Amino acid sequence: MADGNFDDRAAYISAKAMETLGETPDSITTPGGKTRSSIRLHFGERTAIATLRKNFRRTHLEAYVLEQLAPHCDDIPRVLGINEDVLFQSDTGDIRLSTEVLEHKKGDQVELAAEACAAIFRIHAAGRKTDLGDKLPHMGANRDWIMNLVGSVDALQSYSMGISSKFDFVAVAERMEQPGRQFLKWDCRAGNAAIGDDGFVRWFDFEYAGLRHGAEDFAWLIADETWPIAPDKMADVMIETFDRGSGYDIEDYLDYLSVYTTLHAVQRLKLIQKQVQKRGWLSKERVVKFDDAGVHPDYARQLCKVGAYYAAQSKLTKPLVRNFETAGRVFRAIAKG
Repeated sequence: MADGNFDDRAAYISAKAMETLGETPDSITTPGGKTRSSIRLHFGERTAIATLRKNFRRTHLEAYVLEQLAPHCDDIPRVLGINEDVLFQSDTGDIRLSTEVLEHKKGDQVELAAEACAAIFRIHAAGRKTDLGDKLPHMGANRDWIMNLVGSVDALQSYSMGISSKFDFVAVAERMEQPGRQFLKWDCRAGNAAIGDDGFVRWFDFEYAGLRHGAEDFAWLIADETWPIAPDKMADVMIETFDRGSGYDIEDYLDYLSVYTTLHAVQRLKLIQKQVQKRGWLSKERVVKFDDAGVHPDYARQLCKVGAYYAAQSKLTKPLVRNFETAGRVFRAIAKG
């Protein structure tokens, strides 16, 4: 969005802030850049987040979800008010999990990961205490969505000698057919969590919230290409933080997570491929600063490590291990130049 359009949007939000919060901001900053839907409003030493989306229905969905969850958990922003198409919410902090995790050694990184995953499980538990299960859309509930998800493995063919005949497309598709029994946030990439002044990890950006299995939220984090933690360490974190009150058997839950994470890693690789064709490779600094897709060969290689590890955890996806490993070697060669 051009600066002129941003100025108009900022003026509109400021006017709505006066109507809703009783004061106009002293200044406005754009932590994700001027094209993002959310901006930070500064009122002296206090801050708040204002969100103006192109689709106002998603803004109202987000506000409704946050209001329903609020009495049951403290791992999310608080709704300060909503005025037509502008949502005002509490500021979860200006330190994103995606940048903070890079500042620590491996042991502390794993601890941060555990805090982030525990927060997701608490959010899911909060969702079970509401009527969101009766109100929200079911994610990936149609056959075409599932077929597209599983069929995306074809993207691995260009890096290897094709997909093994042992990969049972139908069986994997059947495994992905899940009734919407669990609230989930969706898009749990590390850039959508922040560290507050109190040191707690909180998740934000609930515009795509819906219902499905629930493990999908963790796949978004584990297969976030900028997430630096090794997949086997994340597997340990999942076991450590697993909510045994979720209604799932842990072995079945982790198996589903493995299959879904494998497919999600392919989806992220496809996104990177598409972005490379449009923009070329980007620097790591740019990717992290603007919470962009991980369009760097090292990030693509990290995805391949995640994909290979989680593919190996389930007999359904084990035939894809060699495809991920071969793709990883390709990206390593690209990184070396």
